Amino acid sequence: MTTALAQRLDTALDRPVRSEVAAYARKLGEEAGALAVLFYGSNLRTGSLEGVLDFYVLLPGPQRERIWPRVSYREWDYSGERLRAKIATMSLTQFAKAARGGSRDTTIWARFVQPSALIWQADDGARTRVVEALGAAAITAGRLAAAVGPASGTADDYWRALFRATYQAEFRIEKPGRENAILEVNADHFDGLLPLAWEAAGIPFERRGDVLEPALVDPERRRILAWWRSRARLGKPLNLLRLAKATTTFDGAADYAAWKLHRHTGIALEVTPFRARHPLLAAPGALVELWRKRRAQR
Repeated sequence: MTTALAQRLDTALDRPVRSEVAAYARKLGEEAGALAVLFYGSNLRTGSLEGVLDFYVLLPGPQRERIWPRVSYREWDYSGERLRAKIATMSLTQFAKAARGGSRDTTIWARFVQPSALIWQADDGARTRVVEALGAAAITAGRLAAAVGPASGTADDYWRALFRATYQAEFRIEKPGRENAILEVNADHFDGLLPLAWEAAGIPFERRGDVLEPALVDPERRRILAWWRSRARLGKPLNLLRLAKATTTFDGAADYAAWKLHRHTGIALEVTPFRARHPLLAAPGALVELWRKRRAQR
């Protein structure tokens, strides 16, 4: 990673966050014995405490679970606010490997080339490792953008091509034009990022005003595309595998489902101890209760 890219990312990690979010990150990091806690998503951009806060908790040592990250949902009352959080947990070592494109994963580098904030860290060494990982994510994403993007175009043209490719590879439904929304609401973050990523990746390019033209030789382009195809083929199966795992390991799943239901319908379902321990087994009874309460609303 070049010094320019490292400095840019290091500065960007200091995005301001609300004191409530910082306190939550500290709580999560200290409880987990983590190295770092990243905050990302729409609440980072808006500063709102509404909805669900998104955190990545990065642990020391090797990755223990083969299917990662481990996802949980928690609610915490702090300074008179009920804070809700979706928490992804994995080792910093595995996070960095995925950011470099060294795993079959298609999500880490595509997610973390977008804005995030480092709002808790164990020490300066942990911060350095996070900056290096995010630099690797930018390089991985920028390299693929050069290969799947147009022969020449604006930086946004290349980012759009990248996000369209990753959306197609993942098992999720995005509205058409979702990539445009990402670029619009994060314009300051992406402004000037692609040339820095290409320089760090060793990809030469020409610049004519706002138009960029990467000089990828054919063997290098074929190598990048072959790397991407091997991951794109596994994107949906891997997403499904993670979803299947989440049905048994998503800590707080019943609370999360109950909150989402109340938020969207106004219907409150009690999270009994049985429902909390066995959300799948409790689902039929919860659906019957939901059906009855919806009938009563009419």
